[in-house]
Amino acid sequence: MQDNRSENKIIITISGVDRIGIVSKVTTVLAEYKVNIEDIKQSIMQDYFVMFLLGDISKSDKSFKEIKEAVSKAGEEMGMEIWIQKKQIFDKMHNI
Repeated sequence: MQDNRSENKIIITISGVDRIGIVSKVTTVLAEYKVNIEDIKQSIMQDYFVMFLLGDISKSDKSFKEIKEAVSKAGEEMGMEIWIQKKQIFDKMHNI
């Protein structure tokens, strides 16, 4: 059964060498694009930063593509790897 609420959910994965301001930069972009952060997990292992974020884009007046481009640009500016995908696709990829 399809969960219609998941069509507005996105998964963001961020990784790279730890530095000051990673969470701030990404969450600032999300706030500017009216993306609600529903869950966030982060870890630092031997100076390597990893963060997983679940966001809701239903209140945003921007498209998924525009949000993805803005977050990706922020990642590039920080030298971080960032992957952004719709939760529906993420769920299908991991539901085997």
